[in-house]
Amino acid sequence: MVQRRIFSATIAGIALTTLMVAGCSQDATSEPSNGSETSATTEPVTITMWTRSVTAAQTEALVERFNQENTDEITVELTVVPFQEYLQKVSASASGGDLPDLVGANVIDGPNYSQLGLWTDISDRIDSLESADSLAAAHLQAASFDGSTFAVPHVLDASALFYNKVLFEQAGLDPEDPPTTLEEVHEYARAIDAISDDVGGLYFPGDCGGCLAFTVFPSMWAAGGTIMNDDGTVGTLDSQASNDTFSIYNDMWNDGSMIAESRNENGATQNEAFASGTAGFALLGSKALGTIAENENLKIGVTPIPGPGGGTSTFVGGDVVGIASSSKNPDAAWKFIEWTLSEQIQMEEYVAKGFMPVRTDLAENEFSAQDERVLLFNTLVSEGNTPYSVRFFQTFNDPQGPWLSLVRGAVFDEGPAGLLASNEQVTSSLQDS
Repeated sequence: MVQRRIFSATIAGIALTTLMVAGCSQDATSEPSNGSETSATTEPVTITMWTRSVTAAQTEALVERFNQENTDEITVELTVVPFQEYLQKVSASASGGDLPDLVGANVIDGPNYSQLGLWTDISDRIDSLESADSLAAAHLQAASFDGSTFAVPHVLDASALFYNKVLFEQAGLDPEDPPTTLEEVHEYARAIDAISDDVGGLYFPGDCGGCLAFTVFPSMWAAGGTIMNDDGTVGTLDSQASNDTFSIYNDMWNDGSMIAESRNENGATQNEAFASGTAGFALLGSKALGTIAENENLKIGVTPIPGPGGGTSTFVGGDVVGIASSSKNPDAAWKFIEWTLSEQIQMEEYVAKGFMPVRTDLAENEFSAQDERVLLFNTLVSEGNTPYSVRFFQTFNDPQGPWLSLVRGAVFDEGPAGLLASNEQVTSSLQDS
């Protein structure tokens, strides 16, 4: 059965990066059973699972169907935890060796969970899948450490540039010919801003570190830049790609083609701002396509996020799921994971319901063929990136982290002139123990 439990924030001051996992009893390098009969697969068993509230809708639907189809063998008991409390709850439970059998995680936390031994090594299990080569590569990389893989893609999200075709037409722009460079985004935003005082060019999540990583990183990648070195310990945001990207956004802010409310947007209302039909552009994720309703003032176009001078990229976000290293039912837990990755479930519970499949071989399908925007998101996965760093959250998502300060200075204040000093602060945060 599905149990939706909401936990209050009773655990404070526990940092995931300092948790101890001495209570874990399952060897993190244990091999799969290779078909041997165990009590986990021959007798009725209940396995437990945690997921973040922001991705709960998909997980709940999967668990409900799985339980209906496996009533005599395995039952998954799901707990939904508010996303803002998730890391603290996982930290406290890992310290006491009391994690559930299946542990979901924001993909950016994958390196941390893997390195700290929260998940068991499932490399051999993944390799045994017929679909192994088509699983979202960025997610597998984020859930890998020291040559082993500890989790698989569970929920996918990708960033893109949304635009309002109604405002395009009013500004004399071709709604079927969206911008292909960041400079063109600026040009089109100016044209839309000039329509009237009631509409504006770009709505920007200017006070949301995680949102900005999700939607600004792609422009730098598109221009050939990087965010960090390969092991996520040194910032590389003092590059030409960063300078060019922030110069354009700074110009948009200064000439008013970026909507004024952008400066204080903390992510809570950015979808609503675009849904109102008063913004020409917004940088959003794939889930917005299914949640923002079109109306006479809003017809939604979607195009890849461009870089300065051209090129495109995307941030492949979402969740991964792994088997806790303390699980006493790893075979049963794997059976659920394997079931979620099957073609039938990917098509019926993901694609048919408007979600992105976690398998690239299913990107083109009967549903995406009916909506080129859906197909775009599905194909972006193979071209996108997921940054790898044990200290990603503290550096880029935390409102007190150096990334948000860097962006706000580069966009709203002095421009990219301060990138060198700001990048040093990013590096310091990435290396903080």
